[in-house]
Amino acid sequence: MAAPLSTAPAPSALTGLARKLVADQLLSEDQAREFQLKAGRSGQPFVAVVVESKTVSALRIAELASADFGAPLLDLAAIDIDPSLLKDISERVLRKTHALPVYKRSNTLFVAVSDPTNLAALDEIKFATRTTTEAVVVEEDKLAKAIDAAAQRLSAASMDIGMGDADLENIDISDPGAELPDVTKSDADEAPIVRYVHKIMLDAIGQGASDIHFEPYEKSYRIRYRKDGELRTVATPPIATAMRLSARVKVMSRMDLAERRVPQDGRIKLNLSRSKAIDFRVSTCPTLWGEKIVCRILDPTSAQLGIDALGYEPEQKDAYMRALDKPQGMILVTGPTGSGKTVSLYTGLNILNQDDVNISTAEDPAEINLPGINQVNVNPKVGLTFAAALKAFLRQDPDVIMVGEIRDLETAEIAIKAAQTGHLVLSTLHTNDAPQTIVRLMNMGVPAYNLASTLTLIIAQRLARKLCPVCKRPANIPRPELIKEGLSAADVDAPSFRIYEAVGCDQCDRGYKGRTGIYQVMPFSEAMGRIIMEGGSAMDIADQAEREGVANLRASALKKVRDGVIDLLEANRTTVGE
Repeated sequence: MAAPLSTAPAPSALTGLARKLVADQLLSEDQAREFQLKAGRSGQPFVAVVVESKTVSALRIAELASADFGAPLLDLAAIDIDPSLLKDISERVLRKTHALPVYKRSNTLFVAVSDPTNLAALDEIKFATRTTTEAVVVEEDKLAKAIDAAAQRLSAASMDIGMGDADLENIDISDPGAELPDVTKSDADEAPIVRYVHKIMLDAIGQGASDIHFEPYEKSYRIRYRKDGELRTVATPPIATAMRLSARVKVMSRMDLAERRVPQDGRIKLNLSRSKAIDFRVSTCPTLWGEKIVCRILDPTSAQLGIDALGYEPEQKDAYMRALDKPQGMILVTGPTGSGKTVSLYTGLNILNQDDVNISTAEDPAEINLPGINQVNVNPKVGLTFAAALKAFLRQDPDVIMVGEIRDLETAEIAIKAAQTGHLVLSTLHTNDAPQTIVRLMNMGVPAYNLASTLTLIIAQRLARKLCPVCKRPANIPRPELIKEGLSAADVDAPSFRIYEAVGCDQCDRGYKGRTGIYQVMPFSEAMGRIIMEGGSAMDIADQAEREGVANLRASALKKVRDGVIDLLEANRTTVGE
């Protein structure tokens, strides 16, 4: 009796390079089919999926493909690609074909590919350039990097070309209600300046920048991103575009286009998708050569990362959580501009944000929007100051009040009164460390007995760049230098002691990736209260904090050095003199 025919679908046939890899026993049939399916679903090239899985190296695939398909093997790192080869090719074609022209002889264009069976790519480039094309085989990882670099050059070049005087005159910047559109919408029909500004903003978000600086000078124009606390130049558009660039940003921010003599503030909302939006806080400042514009990128999700993502040590996190659990009192966060104070406060507010808690905030302006929290932007021009907002909050049945910053005695007194009458108050100051915060408030005129009865916790903080976990390497620093930096002899002599330094790789930015907080979390104790009542100084409070086991900023930074999170250079940069 004949065996019944199987009704199961036949497995997808292996073709091209996948078949060769199986034939050479570099992949099993099941692996090859799995990688083909993954490539089809993700839109990645098959070779990229294989290399990403680390099953077969890029070099091994390139050597096999060159030998089996008769295409020359080329090391992309050893050649300089002539930019003129790309003049007829768009960024879209480069990324779609995953192929890159590398050199030309007569009317033959040699195109780098990691898969020489990718004939469709060769045909598309042949059509775009009107030349004969031939494949040369290169390593997939090097090809991906080269395509990224070439695509960025093409993008920048198209912006510079697109911003010629003829095109600029036709740009419509008259609509004061214009907003940045959803990025899912095609921008093919938008004016060059509009596309350029949108791209600058999207690139800044993609790179994790915190600020964008548009800076005009006498003979040049510069755009910089602040990434991980450092400014980097990312574009230098023609100086002739300066006024159009500032006009576009001001239109999006709903500022007065005609006013260039005084600073202005505005806001932009960028919808990345239906569920995700990024806000930009925009500030203009008139300079000698035009308006400098700084856009602060405000990501609402930064407050929802959770306290564990901020870099608190376990005992510091516990102290913060205990302070948040108290029904009344005052929590102060201090540090320089850009040290993450707002994120620390909003992380606490997010923890407190429950249905049975009434939370109100007064800010200048509100940087992070959180549903469930009543947020007020202060406006001194109409009399809505921090103090006025606080007085209003006290008539609104509050449980938790957050004041963006205590700047004067009136605000401080109302905040302390709120903390004394059954409310939890959170705020910020600009001081170097936690003990100096107390002295600063007393210098404002706040009586010592009021501070002694209301202060619950003071957090001083800095932001430091984290070492890249992929490329960091052990640092060779002499023992005397380590001890001079503040590390103890017991730590340095421990068998497990090791500190690291930055190197740099394709996964990071010059050896650093992301930032972490360095904290001094100081619960305000009865002993500290007695010190200030007796007229003690910040040094007296610092000594008492040390006796109570509170690590200062320098000690916290050195702890992260010992843990391999940051290097000694970064510890010195952020806590020198602490």
